[in-house]
Amino acid sequence: MHRHTQPAFGWRRDNTIGATHQPNTWTEHWVDFLRQHRLGFQLGLAGHNGAPRRLIEQGERLLTKLDAFFSDHRPTPSLLHGDLWGGNYGYSAGAPVLFDPAVYYGDREADLAMTELFGGFPSAFYAAYSEAWPLDAGYQTRKTLYNLYHILNHFNLFGGGYAGQAERMIDRLLAQAG
Repeated sequence: MHRHTQPAFGWRRDNTIGATHQPNTWTEHWVDFLRQHRLGFQLGLAGHNGAPRRLIEQGERLLTKLDAFFSDHRPTPSLLHGDLWGGNYGYSAGAPVLFDPAVYYGDREADLAMTELFGGFPSAFYAAYSEAWPLDAGYQTRKTLYNLYHILNHFNLFGGGYAGQAERMIDRLLAQAG
């Protein structure tokens, strides 16, 4: 799936991630797409949904520093599932199947990060993926950045402790961005 590419990031139409609108306007640069259509969009929703002021302020500060996470990583616009966690894959007659996508073209690391957010996939999955297409240096940091999108979305859908989790992730990312 990730080997299917396009010249830009986005999708031919907007869709949803869970019940949340997901804008997919075609964008030439990944950091711009991530800033505007993923993290910035979710932060805007979080502000309307009563997120703590500090979360919003620190999140906006993080948006200004996104380039720091991509100094040595130039993602190709790869076809993504968009919501790839353990509840969205299964098997049919022994063949793996994916369902409930929030599809778009983005950094393939965003899909892999999501697989690690809620329990992860079997270790054989990661070993096979790494053998087929190893990840670039810095993935462990970008994984937190990509999963912040999903934690913000969970705050927007369910509220509660996701705000605190998002704040901690933002603080860690800001410390790493310098």
